[in-house]
Amino acid sequence: MINFVSDLRNKFPEIESVVREGEPVYLTKNGYGAMVVMSLEKYAELTDDVEIKLDEADKAAAMDKTRYSHDEVFSRLRERIPKVLSHTNLQKTENIHTTAYM
Repeated sequence: MINFVSDLRNKFPEIESVVREGEPVYLTKNGYGAMVVMSLEKYAELTDDVEIKLDEADKAAAMDKTRYSHDEVFSRLRERIPKVLSHTNLQKTENIHTTAYM
């Protein structure tokens, strides 16, 4: 669901209902994305997943003695970002429920 930031105050019960169902609500201000409202449970799932992946990366790094310079890391990231963004934007566009309260 995409709403205006002002809807957070004006239509809180409706937004809260969507969030309780497990869906995020995307809020815009002046036509630009401003924030996302989600349930505490969904937020915990999101951050727990990141923490788990970071722990796994730390363990893998501890077992591998290969080290990369700052330039090597950022060069590799710059190569991958366009591919990841194009794939991610397509998925997000397909998954966003665009009903807005006006």
